[in-house]
Amino acid sequence: MIRENPERVREGARKKGAAAVVDDVVETDAKWREAVGKLDELRAEQKKFTGGGANAEELKSRIKELSSRERALLAERNRALERLPNIPFDNVPEGEDESGNVVVREEGKKPNFGFKPRDYLSIAEKLGIIDVKRAAEVAGSRFGYLLGDAALLEFALVKLVFDTVLKEGFVPVVPPALARPEVMRKMGKGKFIDENDAFYISEDGLYLIGSAEHTIGPLHMSDVLDEQDLPRRYVGFSTAFRREAGSYGRDTKGILRVHQFDKVELFSFAHPKYSEEEHRFLLSMQEKLMGKLKLPYRVVEVCTGDMTFADARQYDIETWFPSEGKYRETHSASNTTDFQARGINARYRPSGGGKPEFLHMLNATGFAIGRTIAAIVENYQTKDGNVEMPRVLRKYMGKRTLCSSVFPS
Repeated sequence: MIRENPERVREGARKKGAAAVVDDVVETDAKWREAVGKLDELRAEQKKFTGGGANAEELKSRIKELSSRERALLAERNRALERLPNIPFDNVPEGEDESGNVVVREEGKKPNFGFKPRDYLSIAEKLGIIDVKRAAEVAGSRFGYLLGDAALLEFALVKLVFDTVLKEGFVPVVPPALARPEVMRKMGKGKFIDENDAFYISEDGLYLIGSAEHTIGPLHMSDVLDEQDLPRRYVGFSTAFRREAGSYGRDTKGILRVHQFDKVELFSFAHPKYSEEEHRFLLSMQEKLMGKLKLPYRVVEVCTGDMTFADARQYDIETWFPSEGKYRETHSASNTTDFQARGINARYRPSGGGKPEFLHMLNATGFAIGRTIAAIVENYQTKDGNVEMPRVLRKYMGKRTLCSSVFPS
């Protein structure tokens, strides 16, 4: 595609701030193809020799030297390709950063407190259900303990997602929390690795995943699915790990931006013709879950300069935080088209016959647990410092309010 449509690819990459990478790919690809062509000529010439001699030895030496160069050029081209992001759809909003994002709609009623709302951390610490101070003593900054009802609330949220989406044909999965470097890169996570945002266990040569997406996708690595079985949907629960490189100074307190958090992820392998429709469906599942919690939120279409490396289109859901008087990002929903599928060689077999074609792969947050708990605490707080339970969660929790986990002194 890059060879045949370099200008289209260059324009798409430009919107993501990576136009120069296309030039690197085109240049190294041309050098590699030239080397391959010369190698083919030399090998064809080699076949003409039936005996030995100085000429045969010289030819053998040239082939060996050129083969080494060809491998080096191929590796250089592939490294350049890893730096090339997915090309956004033409109608994605163009912008350099989050200021270019477009609000699609706002939903839900913001709470009207008769008092100045407190922030979630001060409420949770007073109730003894979140402890970041002790976590810092144990593991360092950007960790937290969920205690008592906060821990129970996590599992209530997980159950709510599973109960909601299993009716839509999602298959539940608990994926590995570690992945090989080559698999991460095939999933388009080279930037996650190269920007030092991923935790690496050098002794085992494995990366800790930053989302269940990273290992649910490779579930169908090198597979060929039948077209009639599409879309193939999964709902996964996992712990996620991120260094949050480049975010120092932002959200250093609390559990909004931490190194370790739990998350429920929705994932879909779809037919290319219907991936945009599937993307809207995943977004509708997210909104259905938010509607059940009755949390005020808005849907944002993410611009080219703010969207994730592998995405062709991305929506975010931002939830209202009363103490800050603003919306904060709590969910994302991404269509990576065939970008990840090409990396892991995930294809489908057309029902009408023909050779297998690449799938489209999509992912969406069910609930990022820590951020959802924080949003619930803020939006359901009471004047006396307690927290009401969202009605839909009461059947899972068996109570109407979050109870204190503070032990009497």
